[in-house]
Amino acid sequence: MNDPTPGQPRPGQARPTQTGPDHAQLDLEHFLPYRLSVLSNRVSGTIARIYTERFALSITEWRVMAVLGRYPDLSANEVAQRTAMDKVAVSRAVARLLEAGRLQREIHGDDRRRSVLRLSEAGYGIYDEVAPLALEFERRLLGGFDDAERALLFRLLDRLDELELRAESSSSY
Repeated sequence: MNDPTPGQPRPGQARPTQTGPDHAQLDLEHFLPYRLSVLSNRVSGTIARIYTERFALSITEWRVMAVLGRYPDLSANEVAQRTAMDKVAVSRAVARLLEAGRLQREIHGDDRRRSVLRLSEAGYGIYDEVAPLALEFERRLLGGFDDAERALLFRLLDRLDELELRAESSSSY
């Protein structure tokens, strides 16, 4: 068996860290927030190429449209809450979508201070094209999982979501 060059890890062995002994060490390959972020960025980036090229939509704009396609008549604040995106980023995306005619804003019937958003006909036209493409991408992405693995994955994601909310509410950072 060929030994690696001295100082180099064997396949499957952790690489030495760049920090010295006087610094905290964070094994990113086994740090859940990092792994989820990288995976999310890669998956989002792959699907984003479709709607960016065809419709000149940013990831944030598509997420706003996806939420409003599923849950019409939300405020921008409610969209930000559902997506866990920054309120300023959502506000900018909403402004661009309104300007492009992809969203409509109306004053809420019961509360004159509250406005709600919904997709316009042009917005639904885009949504009706992108949503099936997104579902097809998900089908291919999860194609290596059987039904039980898919069900387990979503149960684990639901559980992680629940645990994150609990950790967030009890954190004292």
